[in-house]
Amino acid sequence: MTPVGNRDIRAAREYHDRTAHSYQSVRQSGHVLDWDTKPFLYKVYPDLPVTLLPREFPQPPQDTLEAMATFEGKGATLTLETLASLLFFTAGLTKKKTHPGGGEMHFRAAPSTGALYQTEVYVVAGELPALSAGVYHFSPGDFCLRRLRAGDFRGELGVAAVDERIPTAAATLVLTAIYWRNTWKYQARAYRHLFWDSGTMLANLLATAAGLGIPARLVTFFVDERINRLLALDAEKEVSLELVPLGTSAAPPPAADVSTEPITPRTIPLSSSEVEYPLVRYMHAVSSLVESDELRTVRPSHPGEPRSIPEHLVSLPGPLARAGRSLGETILGRGSTRQFSGQPISAEALSTVLFHATRGIPADFLPAPGRRLVDLYLIVNAVETIPSGAYCYWPEAHGVEMLASGDFRRQAGYLCLEQALGADAGVGIFFLAALGPILERLGNRGYRLANLEAGIIGGRCYLGAYAQGFGASGLTYYDGDVVRFFSPHARGKDALFVTVLGRSVKGVPGIEVPLQIAKP
Repeated sequence: MTPVGNRDIRAAREYHDRTAHSYQSVRQSGHVLDWDTKPFLYKVYPDLPVTLLPREFPQPPQDTLEAMATFEGKGATLTLETLASLLFFTAGLTKKKTHPGGGEMHFRAAPSTGALYQTEVYVVAGELPALSAGVYHFSPGDFCLRRLRAGDFRGELGVAAVDERIPTAAATLVLTAIYWRNTWKYQARAYRHLFWDSGTMLANLLATAAGLGIPARLVTFFVDERINRLLALDAEKEVSLELVPLGTSAAPPPAADVSTEPITPRTIPLSSSEVEYPLVRYMHAVSSLVESDELRTVRPSHPGEPRSIPEHLVSLPGPLARAGRSLGETILGRGSTRQFSGQPISAEALSTVLFHATRGIPADFLPAPGRRLVDLYLIVNAVETIPSGAYCYWPEAHGVEMLASGDFRRQAGYLCLEQALGADAGVGIFFLAALGPILERLGNRGYRLANLEAGIIGGRCYLGAYAQGFGASGLTYYDGDVVRFFSPHARGKDALFVTVLGRSVKGVPGIEVPLQIAKP
């Protein structure tokens, strides 16, 4: 396929439609997992200089809900210890579970589709205490940094993003994705997963930064090729997704090196062979920004008009301000729930999750605090004092609009790709977006950002649920059937993601099962 520009939005529409799940497409897929080529879960640079991260680092002490409600760091200094904490609670190896027969499962701080962990983290740092300026790759397996480039390249990031504030940050984390890690199982639909999964990681990162008092914000507009070149990525296999500047630096950065020399550090192959999915590479190419001027035209320049809120909403109880569990404890105890009991959660618990998950994020693609790209639709199966039915949540009023009353457990299970998790959960949260207007404003880049925002809010739902002692899981779905179920209210929108919440069955992996905590 020949890549087109970001403004030719037929490309994003075509990708979305071609990767949609339906009852027929799932049964006609014929895709079979080749376990002999399952990708290794860690990227390994065998020849690069190693900086061991400190194994004693601060845990974010704030209550989980308080950390989620904090959007501006207090200006704490970024040190190697706090950087280690940020990396661990964002992408670190947190648990190990040994299966009978000797197999071992590794759990990370944030969930990932299929536990495939295709999101990698890089650090572009100025001079920090105990860390020289440079470009580093974070290795969660042995908890260290491996240096790709020596020197201060913060100015290069600022040029790539046309953002004068980035060079003044102490360091910037760059999230990337390795295609094959996810396409191995999910084929071309995997491109959506890159943003769901990096979004859940960003939910952890932004909350952890707030809990440690480190200023952080999300940057999504940048010249892609320039970031890829800085990180020495093979863009046919791995691409940059998002930037997160951290802290502030007393020392000004040097001028950007506009001629960053290409380097080709050796890596260990992920598997004996790989299958290419051109549609994934095509979608990334058509949503990439290639010139600085493009960034200025796609960045939101005004807050837009407020939405008209329906008059008749079902009020939700006031949300909790504290959950009684610190953010560090919540992340260490988190796990995607594998089986729900069907028992109800309280209306206050649901209210708390919805409120804290949707209060906004410090991101460049949102024109104003509280504005968003995605809408939250609910199927309530078992929530105390809230009648079973279908709803739309309105964050501005913290209330829900009833679309239909009745027991929709069977439909919820069907919509979630006929998985029992959807039927047994207390509530299913379906993220939908009007892709047409989003693409008109932001071009194909908007497709990335809508999926990313759904992933971030979904990740915040995870934190809110596990902080209160119940479970959560992310699911895939039958695209068109989800929209039809919530129509006519959802007519003209597209389904992007699903997060289900509920009480876990005892003895099934989740917060109630003690696992061996991995030592970083």
